[in-house]
Amino acid sequence: MDIGLAGKVVVVTGGVRGVGAGICEVLTSLGAVPIACARRTADDADSAVEFVSCDVRDPDAVDAMIDRITERHGRLDGVVNNAGGSPFAPAADASPNFHRKIVELNMLAPLVVAQAAYSVMRYQDEGGSIVNVSSVSGHRPSPGTAGYGAAKAGLDSLTGSLAVEWAPRVRINSVIAGPVRTEQSALHYGDEEGIAAVGATIPMGRMATGADVGRAVAFLLSPMADYITGSTLTVHGGGERPAFLDAATTDNRWEQTRP
Repeated sequence: MDIGLAGKVVVVTGGVRGVGAGICEVLTSLGAVPIACARRTADDADSAVEFVSCDVRDPDAVDAMIDRITERHGRLDGVVNNAGGSPFAPAADASPNFHRKIVELNMLAPLVVAQAAYSVMRYQDEGGSIVNVSSVSGHRPSPGTAGYGAAKAGLDSLTGSLAVEWAPRVRINSVIAGPVRTEQSALHYGDEEGIAAVGATIPMGRMATGADVGRAVAFLLSPMADYITGSTLTVHGGGERPAFLDAATTDNRWEQTRP
């Protein structure tokens, strides 16, 4: 399918595994030139995807990375701020330094990368597009990852503000992802039985894949979304089934409507 991404140079932070790898795979299939950015590559990373080492929390390193990419490719068409995440840690037990690092990675680093990208995109005839990968954790309680949820909420707020400041030259949007099955799913959901059980709570009957998120990202990067900026696109398979449906003692008519 040609959606106007052929030959477009796109940086994907955290692009060597998990959701980032899925995004790079989709972009490659659409003819784009994804550049996977991470502190280090993965043993099973796609060797066909260009890799750049960078700690996105370091402004000087980010500036140097953007300079290298624009010198090599002559332009920068898109950026996907995907790097992020958090281990499980009850808020009362986590140290202030832990919370600081989580917010730094999930909210401040995307701002640093976006600023560096904007410094290039603003002078390009076709401008550019930035997509922030956010999470449903920023829009509902996130017990065990409270700092992460707060950071993602901040990221979505930041998206709207930058969209106003940087229009019309640079568009910036957010993809709000639900649970995604990756090679690290076991850390959050347990074994295959646990992963399947969590998937069963989602109306679509499964967790998302990296490619599911990647297709949404590709749309927002593409000319098909030329008039879309400051928006959030939710990719969560219908969300989470309300707990009251299972708690209620009346006939569960919702279950009876399912195929």
